[in-house]
Amino acid sequence: MHGPGIFLAQFAGDSAPFNSWKSITKWAGDLGYVAVQVPSWDGRLFDLKKAAESKAYCDEITGIAKANGVVISELSTHLQGQLVAVHPAYDEQFDAFAAPEVRGNPKARTAWAVEQVKLCLTASRNLGCTAMPSFTGALLWHTMYPWPQRPAGLVQEGFAELARRWKPILDHAESCGVDVAWEVHPGEDVHDGATLELLLDALGGHRRANVLFDPSHFVLQQLDYCDYIDRYHDRIKCFHVKDAEFRPNGRVGVYGGYLPWKERAGRFRSTGDGQVDWSRIFTLLTKYGYAGWAIIEWECCFKDPEQGAREGAPFIRKHLIQPAKKAFDDFAGGSVDKGQLHRILGIR
Repeated sequence: MHGPGIFLAQFAGDSAPFNSWKSITKWAGDLGYVAVQVPSWDGRLFDLKKAAESKAYCDEITGIAKANGVVISELSTHLQGQLVAVHPAYDEQFDAFAAPEVRGNPKARTAWAVEQVKLCLTASRNLGCTAMPSFTGALLWHTMYPWPQRPAGLVQEGFAELARRWKPILDHAESCGVDVAWEVHPGEDVHDGATLELLLDALGGHRRANVLFDPSHFVLQQLDYCDYIDRYHDRIKCFHVKDAEFRPNGRVGVYGGYLPWKERAGRFRSTGDGQVDWSRIFTLLTKYGYAGWAIIEWECCFKDPEQGAREGAPFIRKHLIQPAKKAFDDFAGGSVDKGQLHRILGIR
């Protein structure tokens, strides 16, 4: 596992040092990060189209990052991926994620989003990145709770349509040698293990269909994030180190989302301040040979973001595990002696 890295989406802004590629990578490097995950939609930091078309541009931005002590871990398409599949009920709210010229036109917006994700896969290849975090989007989220009753076949058709939209993107990912890593996240059609399986089945198990593991969303849904790693570790290609807590009472529980963040039962917390068992997660990912990046995604309703960023790099560094090269009780070593083995077993 590599790290520590930081996702820049929550920090990019119009004021220095968060408003340019040179200054934000220096800020990250000075805090002890060795990688940055880049929001591909933020033109203040990154030109996605140019990165897909120009290896020289990619060399230029990686050179600036290297001078500041960091590399690019991944390019993110969370916003564009969301727009690959939008139910009409959410058209107006999600329009803000799209380019101005396609707002108010769902068909054009979807085509734009698909093209954006494909551009990011090409840019990822040009930058030497092996995975691209994203969202699946959602056609079924408004039916997540089964009331009114869902008509027979609705779920299957929803995932079939989602697969139809993502299959050409995944095929392009295959040609680029880059994995698509959907963040398992409430609000997306893939929000737990069961829904991941539904989409994988609809895609015929496409090998570029993978996930970004972020345990904070499991805490808010009351899912077992460690069991999830045991079940789906072979599909985990990206990792967000983001904390959360779930403190229900007689007033709010899992569905307490109408309240401000500070009043909800489920709340995102700065890394280390919540309930996630990070030692267990890092142990399991190491056990299964996760070779990607550990990336801080800062979100907290209490703590200042810059304090969270300062605390993030040493937190990840503390939890990174260097895999053992031999068993701790293999102090004797030596070659296999069949005669000795037979004597110990009582075999004559």
